[in-house]
Amino acid sequence: MAMQAAEIERLIKEAFPDAEVTITDLAGDNDHYAAMIASSAFKGKTRVQQHQMVYDALKGRMGGVLHALSLQTTVKA
Repeated sequence: MAMQAAEIERLIKEAFPDAEVTITDLAGDNDHYAAMIASSAFKGKTRVQQHQMVYDALKGRMGGVLHALSLQTTVKA
């Protein structure tokens, strides 16, 4: 089962209301995405911690419903 980009964005914005999110479907199969996320919630966090926060926001879907997600996170000014 694949996951739609809109659902990924919804879950991320639910966890980080101020987030600027760009989702790109890398293979056209709704299963391999890249996400660029900017949020003030990432301030003071390492890149690993930021990515863990995003995985937590996806509520266990990573590795199951969502096969691959390349992340690029930044602190929103």
